[in-house]
Amino acid sequence: MFRILAFVALTLAATLPARAQVDIQEVTSPGGLTAWLVEDHSIPFVALDILFEGGTSLDAPDARGATYLMTGLLEEGAADMDNAEFAARSEALAAYFGFDSYRDSINITARMLTQNRDEAVDLLRAALVDPSFEQSAIDRVRTQVLSIIDSNQNDPSDLASSELYAQTFGNHPYGSDHEGTAESVQALTRDDLIAAHRGALARDRVHIGVSGDITPEELGLLLDRLLGDLPETGAEMPGDAPYNLTGGITVIDYPTPQSTAFFGHAGIERHDPDFFAAYVLNQILGGGNFRSRLMQEVRVERGLTYGISTFLVLFDHGPMMLGQFSSSNDLVAEAIDVLHDQWADVAANGVTAEELEAAQTYLTGAYPLRFTGNATIAGILSGMQIDEMPIDYINTRNDQVMAVTLEDISRTAARLMDPEGLHVVVVGQPEGLETGN
Repeated sequence: MFRILAFVALTLAATLPARAQVDIQEVTSPGGLTAWLVEDHSIPFVALDILFEGGTSLDAPDARGATYLMTGLLEEGAADMDNAEFAARSEALAAYFGFDSYRDSINITARMLTQNRDEAVDLLRAALVDPSFEQSAIDRVRTQVLSIIDSNQNDPSDLASSELYAQTFGNHPYGSDHEGTAESVQALTRDDLIAAHRGALARDRVHIGVSGDITPEELGLLLDRLLGDLPETGAEMPGDAPYNLTGGITVIDYPTPQSTAFFGHAGIERHDPDFFAAYVLNQILGGGNFRSRLMQEVRVERGLTYGISTFLVLFDHGPMMLGQFSSSNDLVAEAIDVLHDQWADVAANGVTAEELEAAQTYLTGAYPLRFTGNATIAGILSGMQIDEMPIDYINTRNDQVMAVTLEDISRTAARLMDPEGLHVVVVGQPEGLETGN
């Protein structure tokens, strides 16, 4: 899943040790809802992170953008409140609520003080269970979404990624922007939004992470109070996405002195036995720091870009290995040549022992730094559940990174990295590249 496993100023009182030992309790509510809890009473504050599987991929073909628009309306009025009163009540409680939608999930975040917890939960419950979807709010948020769509049409990075996904996934929901199109969003009705709400926010697809000042017994009651009235089942999940992408270069003419490139091919599933080898391999290839192979070859050695990175995208129904960079129009063709050469070299020859050691040192050393506060921890816990990780994953993750060998990297690189299947979408006016290749 593209968890771009995304990531409060209120921090845990104790510093986590280097191995990131975290005591996670599994809590089941009287009504059967399950959450993972890191209990911490050092500050009177609790954070919840709730993920509903499905996300914008649940949109019907004739209602693209419905889930995205619906999610944006959850804080725009609920029960007997309009958007202004909802905002005023949350502010008076010093509570924060976030509502976001992605291709594979809807993410609800909440932060609240212990003394206001019951009132904050009731307010959030109203948004999730009883949103009003007033026509005036629909029209207002629809205008905002249309503005986002229009802005994306003038953003080279968005144009490049949209084209690559469209070529890869075709008519599958992954093949279209999760905000929908201007035409599809304009056509959405209130009934479409009600259907999207009913289909997306259901108990059979919810994963909950909680961290902070709450006991397991208190949390069990809170879960039923907050989510117990949601529908038991939601819309049918989309099937696996077809993979249609072939190797080559696509150029989208766009008047700018700098071209933006988005590249990639098929990826690896989270539960594949070679996933950790692929994870370490990606860090070595283009993990986003100056020690990565592509940064050294494309930027440091040749000065063809300010930065280049690669990443594993864990879509539930079609994982990918992707990357991106920007370069001046006269240099982008050379940068692509170097990218292809390095891709082929790693696929054929693997990596060096020094590269493997540096990547493992970085990945294991940086991991504990993620656990910086209750909100972040709650998000990690919900993400672990939606990705079906074991409850002890945090405490074993670094061991799995360190267990990756050069042989694992070589086998996985030969299997995963396909130089002939690598496709690059370039948005700009690059010299030496023809449109439509």
